[in-house]
Formats: sequence, C-alpha cells, structure tokens
Amino acid sequence: MQSWTDTLRFAFQPVVNLTTGGVAGLEILARPETGDVLAEARRNPELDGQLIVLAFRAAARKETLLPLYVNVFAGTLADLGGLTPLHDAVRAAGRLPWEVTIDIGPPYTHVPQQALLEAVGALRDQGFRISADGVGDGDAPLRLLTDMAPELVKLDASLLARPAAIGAMRTLCEQLGALLCVEGVETELQCAAARSAGAQLAQGELFAPPARLPAADVYVPPRTPGLAVTPRSGPSVREFVRPAALLPATASAGQVRALLTGSPDVSGVLLVDVHGVPVRSVHRSRFLLSMSGRYGHALYADRPAAKLGDPPRTVGVDATAWEVLEVVADGGRDRTSDDVAVVDRYGRCVGVVRLADLVRALAETRVEEAAGLNPLTRLPGSDAITGEVDRRIADGRSFALSWLDVDHFKQVNDGAGFAAGDELIRSVGRALQHAASDSTRVGHIGGDDFLVLADPEGLSPLATSMLDAPWSAGGRAVTLSLATVLCEPGTVTDHRQAASWLAPLKKAAKSLSGASWVLGRAGLPGHEILRGVAAAAASAGCAVAEPGRG
Repeated sequence: MQSWTDTLRFAFQPVVNLTTGGVAGLEILARPETGDVLAEARRNPELDGQLIVLAFRAAARKETLLPLYVNVFAGTLADLGGLTPLHDAVRAAGRLPWEVTIDIGPPYTHVPQQALLEAVGALRDQGFRISADGVGDGDAPLRLLTDMAPELVKLDASLLARPAAIGAMRTLCEQLGALLCVEGVETELQCAAARSAGAQLAQGELFAPPARLPAADVYVPPRTPGLAVTPRSGPSVREFVRPAALLPATASAGQVRALLTGSPDVSGVLLVDVHGVPVRSVHRSRFLLSMSGRYGHALYADRPAAKLGDPPRTVGVDATAWEVLEVVADGGRDRTSDDVAVVDRYGRCVGVVRLADLVRALAETRVEEAAGLNPLTRLPGSDAITGEVDRRIADGRSFALSWLDVDHFKQVNDGAGFAAGDELIRSVGRALQHAASDSTRVGHIGGDDFLVLADPEGLSPLATSMLDAPWSAGGRAVTLSLATVLCEPGTVTDHRQAASWLAPLKKAAKSLSGASWVLGRAGLPGHEILRGVAAAAASAGCAVAEPGRG
C-alpha cells in the first residue's frame, strides 16, 4: 500500500532581506501530489507534527546553510505541548535550533491560549525562534500575539493597501523587538510599499517562486532614492542582518575548513556554545591561510577551530549602523573585514552584518541627504522633516511641529542688503541646530522659513533660546515668529494634515508685534498666544500656558 509520504514533496521559497537583497532564510512548503494532507494535518495534530519533521529533513538533505522556516498550526502546538521530534531531528542533522524558525499559523479560534503559550515557551527554551504567520489576515488575537512575543511577524501583501494597519503592526513589532515580513509580494510596487512601510523582510513570486531546489539567486528591485527617511541615529542593524554560518564551539579546524571550502559565499564562521552564544569568530581568509601553509593541515586539522579564531565582536539587535562601525573601529586594523555578530537579548546569535553592506547603505544615505540640504544653511529641506513626521505618526508618538521665520524679512533684505540677510539666516540656522535636542529635527525650507519637529516636552527650551536671543542684520534689530501645532496620537493622519493645522497658526503669529509664539492643538479650535504683544497684555491677568500641558 502506498503511504501518504510517498506522494509528498517539499518546495523552498526564499525569505529576502529588503535592505541587503540577500536571502535571509528558506521557508519549507509541503506540496502533496495527491490528496489534501494539509487539510488533514489541520485536524490531526500528530500528522502535523510528522509533517514538520519531514519538512526539516527534506531541507537538511539539500545541505543548505541558510536558516529554515517550518510551518505548524497553532492547534498542533497547543495539543502536543511542543515539538520534541523536531528538536531531535535538528540535532541529528547537525543543525542548531536557533537556525530554525517555527512559523505558527492560524486558525487560532478555539485553540487553548495558555497551552499554546506554554508550548511556545518550551520551543523558545530549546532555542527555536518563533514567527507569527497570517497576522492581520487571520484570527490571531492581539493579546495572544503580544504574549507570544514572536521574533518575526508575517503579514499578507494585501494589507499594503491599508497603510494604517501596516503602520500599527510596525509599531507593535518595534515594541516586541520583532522583524516585520510581508508575504505574497508579486509586483515591484508592492515591494516598494513594503519597504516604505518599514518591513525588513519579504517573500513572494517577485523574488523567487517556490522550487524543489533552494534558489541560488533572487531578484530584488533596487531601492527608490529618497523612499526611506533615516533617523539621525542611523539605520537599524536589523536591516542588514545576514544568516550566520554557525558551528559548535567544539568544532575542529577540519570541520570549519570543510564548511568554508564548500560555501564560497561564507565570509566567516561563528563558533557558538550550547545556548547559541558566540564564543569565537573564524575569519575565512586568515583561517584558510593558516591551513594552507606547508604543515598547516597536519598541524591544525584535528585541533579545535577555536584556537584559530578571535574573540567575537557583537552588537545587539537594537543597535544602529553607526554603532556597528564604532565596534569595527575599536578593533585592530587586521579585523576590519570581519563579520560582526548580531545577538538577541539572551546573547544568542541571530545573524551577522558585513561592513560592506553598512558602508554602502550609509554612503547612499549621506548622498541623498546632501542632495536635499539647503545650500545656505546646510540644513535638510522639507522632505526630510515631513518624512519624519509621517514616521512619528505611524509610531503613534506625540510631537510638536513648528514653523519659525524672521519678521519682515523683505524689509531686512531691502534695508541691510541680501548679504546681511543671508548671514542672519545662517545665524538662525546655527542657533536652531545648537538648541535642538537629540530627538529634534530642524529643516530649512527656503528663504527665512524653518521647520522644527520636536517632542512636546523639549519645545519650550528651544523656543525660549530662539525668541529671547537678540537678533540683528546690518545693525537693524529683528524679531522671530514661531507657530506650533501639538499633535497627539490619532489627531492627524499624515504630514499634510499636520501642515494644514499649522498654517493658520503661522498667520496668527505673524499678526502679533515683536517676538511671537502661537500654540495650537490638532483637532481642536483656537490657539494660545505664548509670546507677543497680546501675550504681554494678558500676562497681567493670567499665567502663560506651557506647551504639552492641558
């Protein structure tokens, strides 16, 4: 009698890193030639448990070094309490649990949530990584998703047409420390939308269809210039993580040599302890040079590879690209080409970053930033500020958007000359930069107009510094006007709406004499006069309001 396993085949679909364009892992997909074993597996936890082991073994036979993604129904985990046979299969194949991500899929309805969470905890204790699949298009409760705290959240590409949903999920992922993956990407427009939404990973027919053999090459559309706005702190290291070549700390030099010679794209090997924590780093060129000497193989082949390695250089998953460069700079010059290990909160390796990827991305960022700088003040233009406004809206953060300009600037230019006017603008720009905190963004949008994006609590010191300073051009005293709109989460949907609330406040501030400051709140009528003639008159009878307070 023919077994159902005789007609079962598996396909592999790459999970692509949208920043580096490399393959971050392979998802293993069951492809039965007859019958519907997947429908049966949904009803039969024991069968589903067998499928996941067969899927892993199919991948292990392909001898791929890439991280693997295996699928399991949520009900299976809750019923079985874990996947002990999978753990045994991983060990038997010489792979490590943290190289395998468990894709937990719906349905979640009627699944005992506590039993599921206990099973997830058991898998995580064994070293497996957890992915929540079908989120946003399935029935996963948000409370359960939060309690699961997955390392990866997968969304269907259809949600790209709903930016609010994608933005909310990205915010949740940032809070959980999870990566965001978009599946089912079929067009370049969807790829661009996934990048714009902040997704780090994606998979779909656009990159490579599921295939019986792991894809050697994938197609990743080039990034559109200016699409992403990079925070001052620099892009996150999560955007550049590549799969790591891992071996146990006890591996011999011969085992490392076999891995490197069989995988020419691997630039180095990390030796990890039983918990997946890097203990030594083996650089490809230096290692092979040692082994290729006259007596190298005879001396080292059977000895621990750790003796030919170096202390690993590591960064946390929350580090920025600039912090990685600092780690590289602190090392010796002979190690500048070494991979840097990225570790999770437990110290376990989740991948590596290469210096070339970081330098390329940061250089592109700097070129884009330079192209958008105002030639007079060397401050970014409106695109950088409005892009950051949209990012803070998507993150659900409160912010204060301000418009600052020089009063009667045309008269300044006519009376003192354009050279004096230019110097005044440069002075205002320098003062704004000096007064800005780390979380404040300053932009020069042309003429005497500046945009300031700040946290509400950090705005008052900046306003005081700018409005109290004595300003002059060509011996003529001048004053500044400041208009601010406070935006709480949910009050504006994008930078255009924030700007529409700011426009009448600017007009109100310009109608006052002397240094002026007008404050309004998005979604609420009216405004407060914090500086100017009207504010001075009112101060005799009432206190001046502080921004950011009710």
